[in-house]
Amino acid sequence: MKIGTVETDNFTVLAPLAGITNLPLRLLAKRAGCGLVYSEMISSNGLVHGAAKTVQMLESIAEEKPLSVQLFGSNPPIMAKAARIVQDSGADIVDINFGCSVKKILKSNSGAALMKDASLARRILDSVRKAITIPLTIKIRSGWEPSGRQAIAIARLAEDCGVDAIAVHPRTATQGFRGAADWSIIGAVKKALTIPVIGNGDVTTPQDALRMLNETGCDGVMVGRAAIGNPMIFRGMLAAARGRSAAMPDDAQRIAMMNGYLRDSVGYLGEKTACRMMRSRLCWFVKGMRNAGKFRNAIRFVASEEEAKELIRQYAASISSEPASTYFR
Repeated sequence: MKIGTVETDNFTVLAPLAGITNLPLRLLAKRAGCGLVYSEMISSNGLVHGAAKTVQMLESIAEEKPLSVQLFGSNPPIMAKAARIVQDSGADIVDINFGCSVKKILKSNSGAALMKDASLARRILDSVRKAITIPLTIKIRSGWEPSGRQAIAIARLAEDCGVDAIAVHPRTATQGFRGAADWSIIGAVKKALTIPVIGNGDVTTPQDALRMLNETGCDGVMVGRAAIGNPMIFRGMLAAARGRSAAMPDDAQRIAMMNGYLRDSVGYLGEKTACRMMRSRLCWFVKGMRNAGKFRNAIRFVASEEEAKELIRQYAASISSEPASTYFR
């Protein structure tokens, strides 16, 4: 898939997920074969004003390239300045969020609110396009009603403003993540444009990804929630696309992912912050596995990297050869 001057290895894309798709998780996705990874949603105001936690979100390493950094905001000059900061940080693509329907985002006229205001949307896109030389993309929803007309209108406006690709999550702003995603809207947007279109929504298996490609004609498939705890879904998607078996990760692979995620999180966030986060996030990887409940109970008080490593080691032993009662007392 080619987005402006950026060419990805394949059609798979990790969706931007607020508070989740930080560097450690993006690395897991990339190691599982993901072609393009997105940062979590970043405040343009926070970036321009130099908020330390916001600036940290731009940290990246060569291994995860290409990287798309997603911004949100509603002030055209601020958005342009933030986009330049993103470009200067070494990111490969700037993405603008046109889809978030969280109340505090909507109140600032950002996210999905931009799909109601074509004039403001155009001013933002024109300002950002003039400010950067790297590719520019947007991520949209169906709009505020289910027909998809707003999605097509905003997509055409974006292409006219020089946007290089569009990701479509075909649920309305009022739906949130409820109900079914209407993939026909992805197909309609694809037919209306000449630039690449990335489909998103209700892809939970590799077979879903193939079906989306076939039904909509989209150029890429973006996965969000289904990749949390199972980044190997991207490897499965690639296998399925090549007509091979799309096997799910085995126990050993899940344990390896847990150790890698722990290591990278400590390096990125520091031990104290990372371990607090691991109390809930390591549980992502054991969903559906033997003794998962006992592991979740044991990990919820973890306070150090070594302690977390030991609990993972004990868990690995409990699902291989030793009796479960030996562990997690």
